[in-house]
Amino acid sequence: MSDEPIARVRITSPRTRAARSRTRRSNAAEIDALTRLGEVYVQSLMRAQLRLAGYVVLLLAASIGLLPVVFQLLPVSHVHLLGIPLPWLLLGVAVYPWLLGLAWWYVRRAERNEAAFVDLVEHREDPA
Repeated sequence: MSDEPIARVRITSPRTRAARSRTRRSNAAEIDALTRLGEVYVQSLMRAQLRLAGYVVLLLAASIGLLPVVFQLLPVSHVHLLGIPLPWLLLGVAVYPWLLGLAWWYVRRAERNEAAFVDLVEHREDPA
């Protein structure tokens, strides 16, 4: 240990709003306390996010997953662009913008679900 004295520091901040006393619990407190109402709120968010993930998986399976079937049904294996077979170009180049677009859409929708959840929780916190 060093021989320097320990300096005490007082940290203060202005009170931006006074504490409000309420007789009923807020929705955020319900969620924090894991009450039945809080569980319902969290389960609704989880259901919405799971439904969204299911849509994305279905879109992915329907679009990229069915490409080999399309390649078998249509005679595209003999078509060459710039000396490269068309199926290789589709799978190696054209798929990535689709994946990025799908990922972008998923993130936007997931954030929208979370914002709606926050609005739901904070809406009933205001004194009625």
